[in-house]
Amino acid sequence: MADLKYYDVILKPVITERSMEGMGEKKYTFYVHTDATKGQIKEAVEKMFAGAKVARVNTMNLDGKSRRRGNTVGKTAKRKKAIVQLTADSADIEIFQGL
Repeated sequence: MADLKYYDVILKPVITERSMEGMGEKKYTFYVHTDATKGQIKEAVEKMFAGAKVARVNTMNLDGKSRRRGNTVGKTAKRKKAIVQLTADSADIEIFQGL
């Protein structure tokens, strides 16, 4: 397994209609490193965002899609997505505030 630092774990936030609906329940969605564990994701969120306390982390592995360009067939990169549930007394994550 790769030696991941907390700042390498979270790649970018997921901005979709479904992820925006979850923000009302303090659920935030991120693309994370494919080798990251739930414990590492929890640690990364709590260190990167001040005042955030993680209650639960759900992860899902997304396989790459098949793509064709002419006669050549390939696959896109696989990804991992994490849905982070914050506690009720936790501070909100600020990068989502203006959306």
